[in-house]
Amino acid sequence: SAVFTTRCVVQCNKISTDSLFLSCFFKTCHVMSRRELAYQIAEQFRVLGKPLGLRDCIVVGGMDMVSQAVELSNQPHVVVATPGRLADHIRSSDTFNMRKIKFLILDEADRLLEQGCTDFTKDLQVILSVLPAKRQTLLFSATLTDTLQELKSIAMNKPFFWESTSETRTVEELDQRYILTPEKVKDAYLVHLIQTFTDQHDDWSIIIFTNTCKSCQILTMMLQAFNFPTVCLHSMMKQKQRFANLAKFKASVYKILIATDVAARGLDIPTVQVVINHNTPGLPKIYIHRVGRTARAGRNGVSITLVTQYDIHLVHSIEEQTKTKLKEYPMEEKEVLKILTQVNVTRRECEIRLESTDFDEKKEINKRKQLILEGKDPDLEAKRKAELQKIRSQKKKFKQKIQESIQRQKHGQLKKRKQTKNKKAELTAS
Repeated sequence: SAVFTTRCVVQCNKISTDSLFLSCFFKTCHVMSRRELAYQIAEQFRVLGKPLGLRDCIVVGGMDMVSQAVELSNQPHVVVATPGRLADHIRSSDTFNMRKIKFLILDEADRLLEQGCTDFTKDLQVILSVLPAKRQTLLFSATLTDTLQELKSIAMNKPFFWESTSETRTVEELDQRYILTPEKVKDAYLVHLIQTFTDQHDDWSIIIFTNTCKSCQILTMMLQAFNFPTVCLHSMMKQKQRFANLAKFKASVYKILIATDVAARGLDIPTVQVVINHNTPGLPKIYIHRVGRTARAGRNGVSITLVTQYDIHLVHSIEEQTKTKLKEYPMEEKEVLKILTQVNVTRRECEIRLESTDFDEKKEINKRKQLILEGKDPDLEAKRKAELQKIRSQKKKFKQKIQESIQRQKHGQLKKRKQTKNKKAELTAS
């Protein structure tokens, strides 16, 4: 990010001040955008562009749309945006014009262009429809996917393509380890691991990655119960709280950050010495981005993945992709077993406390809000899903009936064949 940020700012003084840059940094986890990274990039623009009088604008979800619309109408030089919110502004307002944009920068392009649960096709179509055809488009990603390769092959003009020639996908300064642990003992290993690091290195910061918002919240409550200085970062939190927690972690007020993959890409926090994967990532590229939060800019770092008996194949896939063999991290099992009961009881208490706060209901409310923002009726969507589920179940039952009838026919045919053979055998014997 620092490389192309510097380049864009240097070019600002060669272009008239009424020109408009657009730098779209698309950072997504489920339906939420990686808004924290947008603010981090904007800070770099402000530092480098201050001598040039550079004006920037941040357009992300979870913040006031009115103030963002006012900033856009003032024609800033640089717009750092997430796709959903920028598309919302384009759909709902005509107070700003993007026809003078010279550069379109797509960071983490692999996430932007992949389809599925993070499909931004509609938002991209809206954004690209208002941009001039004559512009320079730059795509950046730490992980190269088939989609990016395909985009390179179908480009109308010959694109410039640069890829790091390193044999490994992770840096040499990163010490990559794993701990093989049964699923039910994993939390006890995590607590003992954190205690070991905090006792030996009180100035180290630790990021712990989990796979769900609920798990992130429970682990935060559990570690706080053990008096570890812990904050969390996930998409179920309000945006102001997310910014506040991240700022406290960056300032080393809290030494431990528990996060979902909203913090896996792009965030640069120099004090992070350890990254712990509470769950083994399902995709190697997710692992690459997670462990990339440490050992940055030539510094050393440690990554530790808690591997259960169900995750061995995932580790093999990660090793094949990164071309690096993970080493086992030595742990004293006796010490872990001493705190096992206490950890399990504490976790269960935290789960009960979280259930009393209606955490799952808040998730459903957020889903309804998202549907409303997309212009959909949540009740109609729920009915549509129920009808689809009903149709699927009917199809499943119909297939089962057909298979049962085919089995009965086969069984009947076999029975007839046996009877025919028996009759022939009787006639032969007589």
